[in-house]
Amino acid sequence: MDFHLRPARDLGLSPEARLKSLMREPGLVGLALQAAWRRLVRLYLRLAHGLSVQGLEHLPPPPFVLVANHASHLDALVLMASLRGPAARRAHALAAGELFFGNTAAAAFSAYALSALPVWRGHTGRHALASLRARILEDGLVYVLFPEGTRTRDGAMGTFQPGLGALVCGTAVPVVPAFIEGAFQAWPPERRWPRPGRVRVRLGAPLSCADIANTPRGWAEAAARAEGGVRALS
Repeated sequence: MDFHLRPARDLGLSPEARLKSLMREPGLVGLALQAAWRRLVRLYLRLAHGLSVQGLEHLPPPPFVLVANHASHLDALVLMASLRGPAARRAHALAAGELFFGNTAAAAFSAYALSALPVWRGHTGRHALASLRARILEDGLVYVLFPEGTRTRDGAMGTFQPGLGALVCGTAVPVVPAFIEGAFQAWPPERRWPRPGRVRVRLGAPLSCADIANTPRGWAEAAARAEGGVRALS
């Protein structure tokens, strides 16, 4: 077996900087906290929302990117709870930095409970995207991503943004489309807290972007391909 030891990617960062870093690694304590959180979230989603997941057979082994429509703050929890085994342990939701990492308490919760990585609106340039691309390939991660960029305000799915393509174009990393149904009704944007309501997830067959050039035009093509895959599940 090919084995080599390397330093943690976030070695040398201060505790606060580590929370907000794209290079953050969980460590033993973080892994334990995340496992406990996954169990609690799955229990909540089963009891309050009767969560059901169709198409689990479509999930490939890591690495892959899981993309879906974005209608509610429940969405990331639902998709993370839908994963099993190594995929669940290696999954990171790409979350809005301003909302989920705006202060130390929020950053700690997002990092250690949600296993989220921050994406800062207007500040996530090519260097950050290149770092995310390198990590998913080298560490065999799973990214949970909502390419619309923001939650819908009327329940209708919006256009996918091209950032997804920068992560996967020209690589063997598959994109798994998913459609979330019921989350908008359970927790629409105007409500402070969710209400009980059935939520369903449909997973589609993985999509390949290996044939698409890693260029801005290719990124738009990859986003359109992924959007089509999600819309087909609706």
